[in-house]
Amino acid sequence: MIDELLSGNVKFQNTIFKQNHERYSELTKGQQPPVLWIGCSDSRIQTGHITNTQAGTLFMHRNIGNMVPANDWSLATVLEYGIKHLKVQHIVICGHSDCGAIKALDKDLDDAHVPNWLNNAIEAKLRIDAKIKKPSTPKEHKERSRMIEQENVRLQIEHLKTYPIVKNALKEKRIDIHGMYYDLETGALSKIE
Repeated sequence: MIDELLSGNVKFQNTIFKQNHERYSELTKGQQPPVLWIGCSDSRIQTGHITNTQAGTLFMHRNIGNMVPANDWSLATVLEYGIKHLKVQHIVICGHSDCGAIKALDKDLDDAHVPNWLNNAIEAKLRIDAKIKKPSTPKEHKERSRMIEQENVRLQIEHLKTYPIVKNALKEKRIDIHGMYYDLETGALSKIE
């Protein structure tokens, strides 16, 4: 597998990199991405591809379930660096269909760390389950998952707004926050209100 990654890099160098050499040359001087993208670690989501954006556009933070925990040092550092130093103007939190983290909210896991991590999304599940009847068909289960996935994006936006650097940037109108949802079946990216 590692050899495939390396040979893929050679193909990248000989095609995309070579065709966009000026762009990549500019990026060696620094970065000024307009967007901080908080997304899921899911391997099926290749953020630059689904948004058709060039290198240097998205400053990314990915984790299981596109979570924004209240006291996460890794995320806090990304937020601080992105807002204060890179001057990002937009923060996107993007969820997606068929999310394993959301499915895991219904399971009793014996993992050491995953259940604690998933506590960051449990409120989304509780909100949706309070609104709908218990699903009984595969279609209803799928729709419930989709609803929780989207509610999780809203919940993570709430969490994001608790960070002081985000609060200040919003107050000073230096950033906008956006919720998005990617559908694996259709390839469509949509806004979440």
